Amino acid sequence: MTPEIRIGEYHYELPDERIAKFPLVRRDDARLLTYTGGGVGETVFSALPALLPADSLLVFNETKVIPARLHFRRDTGAAIELFCLDPLQPADYEQCFASDSSCIWKCMAGHSKRWKDDPLKRPFGAHVLQAECIEKHREYLLVRFSWDGGQSFAQVLEQCGTTPIPPYLKRDALPEDALRYQTVYARYNGSVAAPTAGLHFTPATLADIARRGIATATITLHVGAGTFRPVKSDAIAEHVMHEEPFTVTRAALQSLLSHVGRTIAVGTTSARTLESLYFLGQQYLDGKTPQPVSQWEAQTIACTAAPAEALQALCRYMDSRHISVLHAATRLLIAPPYRFKIVRGLLTNFHQPRSTLLLLVAALIGDRWRAVYDYAMQHDFRFLSYGDSSLLMGVEEAS
Repeated sequence: MTPEIRIGEYHYELPDERIAKFPLVRRDDARLLTYTGGGVGETVFSALPALLPADSLLVFNETKVIPARLHFRRDTGAAIELFCLDPLQPADYEQCFASDSSCIWKCMAGHSKRWKDDPLKRPFGAHVLQAECIEKHREYLLVRFSWDGGQSFAQVLEQCGTTPIPPYLKRDALPEDALRYQTVYARYNGSVAAPTAGLHFTPATLADIARRGIATATITLHVGAGTFRPVKSDAIAEHVMHEEPFTVTRAALQSLLSHVGRTIAVGTTSARTLESLYFLGQQYLDGKTPQPVSQWEAQTIACTAAPAEALQALCRYMDSRHISVLHAATRLLIAPPYRFKIVRGLLTNFHQPRSTLLLLVAALIGDRWRAVYDYAMQHDFRFLSYGDSSLLMGVEEAS
């Protein structure tokens, strides 16, 4: 049974002037709203380490935003923008970014009707990047990129691409966005949108967390453009979630096992990954080889395992195949009345009304999301990607 949710129930008025259009000068000067189950308060983000329970595990997403927007001009002078979504050949992100002459991507195209069958070209340094449309679909194109010079595609993007800042900022990307629309701990290329909950961390904040002995772990989920896709249908059951790839190490699974009931996700991307791990473990316990987690996985399989049992099963699966890194994917949509299996706290920014991200927050803290957002609105918090942060705690313990 899919949730009988009307997205209109998760609406609030968000004036454009409340959307933070630019980052603060200092990342950890952002304000931090706190919700601990009993009430709402506030402080500054730099105070976060002192607020974290000493026995908690903080989980970060190490994905790195790529300069995914590429601008070309046809010989006619028509401007064409290509937005790289997912690699197709090679499909593996690491291999694709290491490619030194060509690769194929799923792309969205701005002004695509202006693009006929002619290859697009743009110079970079003494070299040329060429884009050729090899297949057209309703929502995307398949584009073959080729270039000379022997540089990796990652290096080509760094020279030719621009930062894919969110469309609701209503401005062009600036040079400062290349640095600020990126977490300080980003490691692995692949995202076309930042895991924005992590944008507030500084080396000093991370050092303070380590100094206090608070455990940390990392996952990598590459954030897709679907994170900005609006929920157009009134019934959430009709909304189609995008699939996103993620990786988790065996060491991270062991850390999660050591902190069952005490895990705090840094961002909704980390939260979706952690919850997806539970379902992968449940699949294995059910005698199946773990498969990509479906949108309604929580409604289609019997969640009989305790969180620790599911994580242990996933460890056994990895050990039986002698793998230290799990490669998986998820389309999991977390919405009320979903019960979290792994995550017990969430560090996150303030999300758009009528969005799947707001549904995730509501699943975590129930109808109290309204009190949290009312407080943020009444106390002049900054919203969305470059906005302020919130620490949402008080979820009941895992069994």
